[in-house]
Amino acid sequence: MNKPDKEGIKIICLNKKARYNYELGDHYEAGLVLTGTEVKSLRLGKANLTEAYARFYGSEVFLVGAHITPYPWAPFNNHDPLRRRKLLLRQPELKRLYGKLQENGQSLIPLKLYFKNGLAKAELALARGKKTHDKRQNLKEADARREIARAMREQHK
Repeated sequence: MNKPDKEGIKIICLNKKARYNYELGDHYEAGLVLTGTEVKSLRLGKANLTEAYARFYGSEVFLVGAHITPYPWAPFNNHDPLRRRKLLLRQPELKRLYGKLQENGQSLIPLKLYFKNGLAKAELALARGKKTHDKRQNLKEADARREIARAMREQHK
């Protein structure tokens, strides 16, 4: 398990595929409404965001598809691992997000779950899906950077 850093942030899990699959825009921090067993499971680091996204239901935003493994020492009253979880955002942020999500191709993707001063938070980003050729271009650029770094290391030996 990760230890909290200087600002009291302890990262639970990251969505590593988000930067590969999406062009990220504005970032938001949202609180999570969780049950007791979900918090205990998150403290053990048992969460997965790979298929997760955020969506409006009425005037509220919910995290959909985030998998929080059931707490192993709870014999009953355990949570559903894939249930929708309410995200806590301020009213101006909700209005801005609702307007931005009406644009074509915009999604709200969770980037990471973490504890900040003991409270469960999610970092969200407005995102637009990348095309296959964009992903290929990013891979080519990363390969070129690696080759340059390797050549520089060889030259300095």
